Amino acid sequence: MIVGVIGSGTMGSGIAQVAATSGCKVKVFDTKQEALDKSKQALEKILSRLIEKGRIDQNEKARIQGNISYVDSLKELSDANLTIEAIIENLDIKKKVFSELETYVSEDTIIASNTSSLSIASIASSLQKPERCIGIHFFNPAPLMKLVEVIPAVQTSEAVTDKVVSIIKDWKKIVALAKDTPGFIVNRVARPFYGESLRIYEEGLADIATIDYSLKTLGGFRMGPFELMDFIGNDINYTVTETVFEAFYYDPRYKPSFTQKRLSEAGYLGRKSGKGYYNYGEDAVKQDPVKDEILSQYIFDRVLVMLINEAADALFWNIASAEDIDNAMTKGVNYPKGLLTWADEKGMEWCVNMLDKLYNEYHEDRYRCSPLLRKMKKEKKNFFSMV
Repeated sequence: MIVGVIGSGTMGSGIAQVAATSGCKVKVFDTKQEALDKSKQALEKILSRLIEKGRIDQNEKARIQGNISYVDSLKELSDANLTIEAIIENLDIKKKVFSELETYVSEDTIIASNTSSLSIASIASSLQKPERCIGIHFFNPAPLMKLVEVIPAVQTSEAVTDKVVSIIKDWKKIVALAKDTPGFIVNRVARPFYGESLRIYEEGLADIATIDYSLKTLGGFRMGPFELMDFIGNDINYTVTETVFEAFYYDPRYKPSFTQKRLSEAGYLGRKSGKGYYNYGEDAVKQDPVKDEILSQYIFDRVLVMLINEAADALFWNIASAEDIDNAMTKGVNYPKGLLTWADEKGMEWCVNMLDKLYNEYHEDRYRCSPLLRKMKKEKKNFFSMV
């Protein structure tokens, strides 16, 4: 099988490594030779590191590298069976690339986008054969993260969807099948992890270090929301939030934060700029959290119930199955457990009562309870059968 990867950045290079490791012949395309050289050098370092760790040997390294070639013309992808685009999150640019690509590849070539939040239907509309288009969303770093969201557009044929699911599983990835809606599963369901934490901070209820401490200590999250936003980049995280907010017709549940907007405008992007919510410079003063048991519990409960509500609403609107929603959050962003599983543990009564308490306090639609949670409370049901 021949796989074309459009874009040789971190994500494109990672996808190429995954496909090549699985035995596919891969062609990585970029318009800039410098970018292609950088991708090739990065792969050399990654594979050498894997040898040092004893995970692969020299023969395996040579096999993987031998499966990848680097090209600077889209025409070179003419013999690809599958192409995956991993370029800038700009709809017009993606559509232009797809339209040109279609003139070179065969009628049977599957044309996929790795977009994290843009409409697959809109991207597919740029093709003469939109039924061949589909979303294949990897998570960074692609070789390490197990989850891949597969997103058929309304135009996508069932045969293409089945073929892609089979390919991704052959690549030893876990597939979460998602409806073509803003943010798909992960980038939709995860919004409250950042948004509600920012809201708590902006209300002055707790400082940044305390909120991170609460989510890590009580929730078991590997990184607190502010640590994670600094790691991702405030510019990227803010743009995704803004995109989802606009795409959902300005639903207040996805409303961006002025705090994050101002940090992004100031160039305080997080680790990559040396300063974000935290200072990463040599003169940085460590922020110590307030270790108040009652406050920490309130912070954790408030963020968790908003995450659960978002996951329940994704299920209510048939965005994905309950299993795929929980898999998406544990395998895609390393949550300590699935949110619907967490809801079962906490109980539907706790979830509904917590959300109603927040709604009664703020009278904002942001805190409206998912109809599914309310129905399940009434019927005394769980998402999964409890042992």
